[in-house]
Amino acid sequence: MADEITKSAARLATIITVPVVLLVGALLFVLVGGANGGGDPAASPSPRPQATGPVTMAAPQLTPRQAIVCRALLSQLPDKIRDRAQRPVTAGPEQNAAYGDPAITLACGTKVPSFPPTDTVYPLDGVCWYAAKGPTGSVWTTLGREVPVTVTVPASYDQPGQWVIEFSTPVAAAVPSTGQLPYGCR
Repeated sequence: MADEITKSAARLATIITVPVVLLVGALLFVLVGGANGGGDPAASPSPRPQATGPVTMAAPQLTPRQAIVCRALLSQLPDKIRDRAQRPVTAGPEQNAAYGDPAITLACGTKVPSFPPTDTVYPLDGVCWYAAKGPTGSVWTTLGREVPVTVTVPASYDQPGQWVIEFSTPVAAAVPSTGQLPYGCR
């Protein structure tokens, strides 16, 4: 008789425990994100929305030839650099472009930087770049191109050269080389 009572108690415990465990498991699954991404937004990282408003940029006067080259370059630029969408600029849309938030900017028709011949230059996908520290990030300028192009990468971006290389193909396609390259890019 005691064996029959033990079996009944075990069955009763199982009948109660299994649904409770399944209910608790399902509840935890939903709370930590589950299959549909629900739950507490603070518990799972979500991408920060990117700004879409205009980026403030200067637009220095271009010569007629510079204007032609810069328009050709801007026509070659993609709508996105990786996951950073192109944004409007406040001035010079025929010579300036911006991507993402904080904005990575490209300015065509800038000045060639002066630097010691021993400084490092970077040959990235057929374009020679010189990198300098700027007040808010790194400033990369093309060397040996008919019209200089400057890309500014905010300090919050890791490995700025990996962002700059995204612009090398359009620059190589649209901005003619002068053939005058510093030693590190020959």
